[in-house]
Amino acid sequence: MSLFEELKRRNVIRVGIAYVVVAWLLLQVADIVLNNVAAPHWVFYAVLLLIGIGFVLVVIFSWAFELTPEGLKRESEVDRSQSITGVTGRKLDRLITGLLVLALAYFAIDKFVLGPQREAAQAPATATATQAAGESAAPAEPAVPDRSIAVLPFIDMSPNHDQEYFSDGLSEELMNVLAKVPELRVAARTSAFFYKGKEVRIDEVGRELHVGHVLEGSVRTAGDRIRVTAQLIKVDDGFHLWSETYDRTLDDVFAIQEQIAAAVADALKVTLLGEARPQVSQTSPEAYALYLQARHFQDQNSQDGLTKAKDLYLQALEIAPDYPAAWVGLAGTYRSMGSNTMMPIWEAYRQSNNAAYRALAIDENFAPALAILGETAVLTNEPAMAASHLRRALELEPANPEIIRQAATLVEVLGRPEEAIRLLQFVVSRDPVNADAWAALGRSCRVTRHWDDAIAAYQQALSLVPNRYGAWQGMGESWLFKGDLDKAMEAYAKEADEEYRAKGLLLVLYQQGKQAEFDTAFAEFRERWGAVWPAEIAHVYAWIGDQDAAFEMLDKSVQKNEEGLYQQFYQPLLASLHDDPRWAALRERTIGGAETLAQIPFEVDLPE
Repeated sequence: MSLFEELKRRNVIRVGIAYVVVAWLLLQVADIVLNNVAAPHWVFYAVLLLIGIGFVLVVIFSWAFELTPEGLKRESEVDRSQSITGVTGRKLDRLITGLLVLALAYFAIDKFVLGPQREAAQAPATATATQAAGESAAPAEPAVPDRSIAVLPFIDMSPNHDQEYFSDGLSEELMNVLAKVPELRVAARTSAFFYKGKEVRIDEVGRELHVGHVLEGSVRTAGDRIRVTAQLIKVDDGFHLWSETYDRTLDDVFAIQEQIAAAVADALKVTLLGEARPQVSQTSPEAYALYLQARHFQDQNSQDGLTKAKDLYLQALEIAPDYPAAWVGLAGTYRSMGSNTMMPIWEAYRQSNNAAYRALAIDENFAPALAILGETAVLTNEPAMAASHLRRALELEPANPEIIRQAATLVEVLGRPEEAIRLLQFVVSRDPVNADAWAALGRSCRVTRHWDDAIAAYQQALSLVPNRYGAWQGMGESWLFKGDLDKAMEAYAKEADEEYRAKGLLLVLYQQGKQAEFDTAFAEFRERWGAVWPAEIAHVYAWIGDQDAAFEMLDKSVQKNEEGLYQQFYQPLLASLHDDPRWAALRERTIGGAETLAQIPFEVDLPE
């Protein structure tokens, strides 16, 4: 008797078929349950592994044992003339038929009943999220763009786990390289790094970032050796389109980046990249390692971290003075040092501009340098110069969310706040888990008095970063203008910034008619913050109707060159001053009058 016939006689084939059908049904149930409880993705893989092991055991068991009227016996102990395998086989046939009917029924119900219900349930959520971004409800995008990818932070697998700066830097560099491919939509760094250190399923990342593919991996360094593992995953089915491990020396790090980027291009070129090949900018490996460490400390945005970042950038530039990325990193560090009161703000702007211009002297088309010059020009009340720099930056990187966010600030300064909202809506669609982007949208909605949209945007920012600087203050101001003093008080009380919190509570006290409490608190507020933030004192004076005192404090703000002075001309709390002739004069000698600003050419064409 042949092996196949013996397998049929012992019902091994029937048992295997029945097991496969049951396993398929179990996997459908597991997928639904695990999704609903937000289980880590490895749990599903563990279930799949157990089912696979179970299949092998069941097949072996059905070969070695036989079911008899007396119970299970080893097959070798059963008299062939007394065997009832035929009867058992017919029972298994009926069982398989029943299981197949059940599986087909499940498939039909899922496709024709549950599927449409899920889509219907998702539609309101999509509309709500759209409205939260400050826009009217619109049809959801029909499908995730196939030309899209998120580069998740690579995991540091080094023995001492002290190379996080290197794994993060490698991830960001890959992100930057792929972002230069015009046809490819790459999730912004802020959103991609939101998932760092978190157990998340790939399909969740794809849904939240609205991307069709995810690139993930790990980095392990030991001495001068580096091992990089990378894999490209298709979000909708979890299929690995490509994976590779690179064992090289640290001198080959740029070649590794280029090969990974090229491999992504190869894996997706039919519908994505054609013959395009991303290019990696290179420098000395020693300078690159210092640059990555500097960026790691810069991201901490603490006084200690910024000091270390500045020193490391300078060390990198001693080795490679022609490395534009290090000059831009140094420029950003100087700017942050000014904001963190580590150096006079205008000296920080000067040092930042010098470093950015050094980068442009090396590469006149280095968009990050143009972007930081443009943003600094806005902060220093030079809108024409800001327009020049940001216009060129957008020509080079038209889909860069960070540059578009800076452009939104500029168009607001130019007197086009509704356009700023449109640009920021684009930013949060490309960078959906960026709390700063949502907070910026909330501020623009406040400027245009879209209070409900502002509240929704601030809520989104706070859901991502619960104590995000200024978000509770912005929400409190929105509730204040809506007339809900209890909610305004509640929001202001949660603001992390001491000055914002104190000012907000003052405004509510005045509206509640608690004059004695207000007078005492306002005197303390002026004593504490008058010399530091005179424009904030002006907000309170304008709110209580003392225009002379408000203009006096605004004049002090101009004399002090208070940071962010341009924002005062779009601050709703100062609206009562707009009809006073002193307002137009103040604006003319700072950012320029309305006619002057209208003549500055600056248009932003958003990519589709």
